[in-house]
Amino acid sequence: MKIAIIGCGTIANSAHIPAYLKNENVEIKWFCDIIPERADAAVKKYGCGSAVYDYHEILGDDEIEAVSVCTPNNVHAQISIDFLNAGKNVLCEKPAARTYAEALTMQQAQHETGKILNIGVVNRFNDGVNKIKQLIDGGDIGNVYQVYVSFRSHRSIPGIGGAFTNKSIAGGGVLIDWGVHFLDIVMYCCGDPKPKSASAETFSVLGKDIKNYSFVNMWAGPPKLDGVYDVEESVTGIIRTEGPTITINGAWAQNIGENEMFIDFMGDKGGIRLQYGSDFTIYSTKNGMLTRTNTEYQTSDHFENEINSFIECVKNNQKLPSHIDTNIITSKLMQAIYDSAETHKEVILE
Repeated sequence: MKIAIIGCGTIANSAHIPAYLKNENVEIKWFCDIIPERADAAVKKYGCGSAVYDYHEILGDDEIEAVSVCTPNNVHAQISIDFLNAGKNVLCEKPAARTYAEALTMQQAQHETGKILNIGVVNRFNDGVNKIKQLIDGGDIGNVYQVYVSFRSHRSIPGIGGAFTNKSIAGGGVLIDWGVHFLDIVMYCCGDPKPKSASAETFSVLGKDIKNYSFVNMWAGPPKLDGVYDVEESVTGIIRTEGPTITINGAWAQNIGENEMFIDFMGDKGGIRLQYGSDFTIYSTKNGMLTRTNTEYQTSDHFENEINSFIECVKNNQKLPSHIDTNIITSKLMQAIYDSAETHKEVILE
């Protein structure tokens, strides 16, 4: 299967490209980036494919069956829609788009074309996350009535002043960057329950003075001192669903010197704490005793799992858990959180 990589930046080089290269059923035909040096460097580094600098030039390539969209958020929707309309299958990196409205246009294009549109919510292909889903589905921790989500770090705003902190490009800050993964894990493990309402606040405090922002680390840096900072570095809120109530507490930057990246699933028979990107612990009771179970299991690379599943679903026309029809729920949730924070009111969802 011949595919194209659209956007040759960090996520393409660290995840998508290596995973495709390990799949014997895939050939990368095009590396595309509006920065010519990036596309050229990919061809040289990986020893395959050709460079192109405008994705419009390859829309009509009948040999291409699928593309990975690894661009900044502001062009996810347009590029994905253009390739769908050109008869290509699409894996678009998370988030689907900057706003729920943009995500809906992507879903509409998928429905009209019938081609596959998956979103890069890679944790749905994570071994540990899937084991937690199996435990919840199997009733091991009973009825999950509450989930607490923490994605908090000590002063680590990414590339302050650059694309990550520019709302017109990214669509938002820590919620749309980190929160999208955490919310998606919760929705996936709990069976994608229908959201009912959201009440939230966002804060843009610590990074507003770019020149005087002190930090522990800055991935996606260095700082752009004359750049834009108009997104949130922290968010807190509560979401009601037809399943559990979800409480979120997230921060790229906080004045607490701890990194707290975990999800607590609380059921009436037991609870599970997932350390994000790592393992999980099960808490319960038995014969009047409190129990704690530490888990160990074989793991595989979740990006490879995601890419391989994408290729298989293209070949067999399968609908994966990362399909736009499922992921649109997370887009709707994030929009409700942002709308609630902007209006300082609870948002009721239909």
